[in-house]
Parts: sequence; C-alpha cells; structure tokens
Amino acid sequence: MMLTTSLRDPFAHVFADLGEIEVKSAPPVLRAPLRPRRTLADRVRAALLGLTHGGGTVLAHTETAWASITFSGTRHEVVMEFCGPDAVALGEDLIERLPDHEFALPGQLVADATISAVDHRFGAMERLEVTAVLLLLEEG
Repeated sequence: MMLTTSLRDPFAHVFADLGEIEVKSAPPVLRAPLRPRRTLADRVRAALLGLTHGGGTVLAHTETAWASITFSGTRHEVVMEFCGPDAVALGEDLIERLPDHEFALPGQLVADATISAVDHRFGAMERLEVTAVLLLLEEG
C-alpha cells in the first residue's frame, strides 16, 4: 500500500528535452588542447635529426636506465637510416660530427656519444644505416 500517489510520470526526465534545462553553474571555459609532454627520448631523437638536418629516418630507439654509486642516467641506442646519395652524405657527416657534438638537453649531460654500427649499401638505391649510442647523466 502506497502512502502517497502521484499522477506524474516518474520517467519523464528520461525523455525530456535537455536543451530546456537551466544550468546555474559557470559556462564551460574553452581551452586549447594540451600538447603532449616531450620525453627525454623525444628530445634525443630531435637532437639527432637536427644534427642530420632532417636527412635521416629513425628506425628504432631503445632507452635503458642505469645507475652507479655516484651517477644515474640513461643509455639511448638510436638506429637511423639514410636513403639516397644526398641523405647518405648527411649520414656520413653525422658519423664524423657526433663524438664532438655539444648537445643541449635540459637537465641532462651527454657523457658519451658514439657510433656503434654502420651498414653502407651501394647500388641503384644507396643506403646507410647508422647506430648511435648516447650515454646521458642526470644533472644535479
């Protein structure tokens, strides 16, 4: 037995026109979408591509954390490909300049930058594959 009876439809709100609902809160603030944060790996790839003037393509990138008693940091191994004679010349320039290049990575010090492997293929489509290894130390 119900104590009160209502002739009102209990499910009327489900089928109601939502445009007529009064909203008393502040209007939504439209913001520009947030940019994804650049990781250290993104910065390393960008620095290497900048060193090659965009002539190469990153095929693979592995990042390994490491620590010793006094230092901590990461080891980055980046495999880059250069296709065509002009791009191969930029890749050879990378091989020559990488060990002495001064990187500007915020909060990081590049302790060692070496080329660990080079695969140069000649023919109709000249191709150069370079594996660069960077050892980064955290500053501070």
